[in-house]
Amino acid sequence: MTLNNKKEISGYFQTDIDKNKKEIERYQAEITAKEKEVNALYDTYIAEAEGTKGTLKIGKGPVFKEKIAKHNLVKSDLDTLRKNNLSRIAQNEQKIKTLQTQQDQKVALTQPVIDGFDGLMARINALNKLPLLPSLFIMLLFLAIETAPILAKLMSGKGEYDIKLEDIEAALKSTLAQDQHQRQLLVSTSASMHNQVYADIAKDKKMYDLQRKKATELLELQAHGFVEKQKKAL
Repeated sequence: MTLNNKKEISGYFQTDIDKNKKEIERYQAEITAKEKEVNALYDTYIAEAEGTKGTLKIGKGPVFKEKIAKHNLVKSDLDTLRKNNLSRIAQNEQKIKTLQTQQDQKVALTQPVIDGFDGLMARINALNKLPLLPSLFIMLLFLAIETAPILAKLMSGKGEYDIKLEDIEAALKSTLAQDQHQRQLLVSTSASMHNQVYADIAKDKKMYDLQRKKATELLELQAHGFVEKQKKAL
């Protein structure tokens, strides 16, 4: 899985890496071709000056000047081309380094997932590559190993830990039941007290007169408000 993962990630990034490498080769080939042209022109005007080719006259005549001028022009083009292409090559090399870094980061990021793929289901899936009988036997063996602690716990009798746990649970249930009973008594007692208090207030003549007076004032205000609304409606 690790090798397949690296191969898949490499294939994803390799297209861009190869593209940049081809561009670098093209830029370098352009420089090489232009250098050959400049060298050829150099040899031509030197041969013209020496009288070995061209007019076969020794010296720097008009033909020589024409050829050296052409050489200088192409040499200038070479300098410009070399400067531009070297800059492009550097950019492409940087892109390649960035892509390779991203590729390594992607591999490092996905590797923990592969490293963690070693549980029960992963082992069962791996059994598909085995014949049926060994695969079934190993699968049952894995299941027995995985479930053995649970089965051992279910089949074993109560131990010291189980007894202590039951004691703690019983004490907790008792405490919760006592708290609930106390809350119910508190609510019942409080309700009874409030009923008695309001019953005593209902028998108080002073409180009755005060309540009657306030109710009368409220009814008067409501009546006046109703009349005012009727007047505005007219």
